[in-house]
Amino acid sequence: MDRLTEMEAFAMVVDQGGFTDAARKMGISKSAVSKHVSALETRLGARLLNRTTRRVSPTDIGLAYYDRARRVLNDAGEADSLVTAMQSAPSGLLRMSVPTDFGTTLLSPMLGPFLQSYPDISVNMVLKNRYVELISEGFDMAIRIGDLADSSLRARKFAEASYRMIAAPSYLQAHGRPMRIDDLNEHRLLHYSNQASNNVWKIIAPSGETRQVRCEGWLTVNDGQSLLNAAVDGLGIAYLPSYLYHDALKTGQVVDVIPDLPKDIKGVYAVYPPGRYTQPKVRAFIDYLAIRFSGIGPDTW
Repeated sequence: MDRLTEMEAFAMVVDQGGFTDAARKMGISKSAVSKHVSALETRLGARLLNRTTRRVSPTDIGLAYYDRARRVLNDAGEADSLVTAMQSAPSGLLRMSVPTDFGTTLLSPMLGPFLQSYPDISVNMVLKNRYVELISEGFDMAIRIGDLADSSLRARKFAEASYRMIAAPSYLQAHGRPMRIDDLNEHRLLHYSNQASNNVWKIIAPSGETRQVRCEGWLTVNDGQSLLNAAVDGLGIAYLPSYLYHDALKTGQVVDVIPDLPKDIKGVYAVYPPGRYTQPKVRAFIDYLAIRFSGIGPDTW
């Protein structure tokens, strides 16, 4: 007889307190349940149940075996549910945290085609410039740019962004062009107030080392598009990702301030909680991102 069936019959007898109710629960005859349990006891060489005319109860060995058997049966049930869930159509509310600039500039225009392709999914996109705690704050996933501090999360890189110092030609004509990183101390730096680095730009020097530049500048804003606008207006030097400055650089509204510096390329990741499987709605959206961003970046947005 099948071991799992024997185990299920025994566990059901313990759960229901008798063979009659166990048979009714399993949808088989009482004699079939009895045969399964007897076969199990014979195979194990131990009596698992105390049988009287009034009640059935597990022996000490039976009780110990029941605990393990119930875990095995629960795992088997979860395995069946896993296969069903992974084959089911993506559906439900997808709640995600996205950096404000990335969400506004790139992700928002892409949501329409995704929702049309998956009409059973609804999206709640929360624009935040801080790293949220996915599980405790109720998020299914998040978009993160740069180094991933939380190694416990699962992650998939789907794009790259190049960070540069950019400024309007008018600003450089008026204030001169910095030739080295140290020259930035004499310039007006436009600061992104939500940077986790606390008023510091981390610039890659020609030697490959990372230099830190204090950027308590003339203007502080918590929005990248506003910093780009300020740079275009000639108010100073901004340090921004390529998906923000690309069009302005292409049209000549801004230029690369120190073009000889190595490119600072950061990965763009979809992160989601660890687990035995990925929810279909999360998997569908991450696959969609990978397709839409294929061949884009770090300098071609």
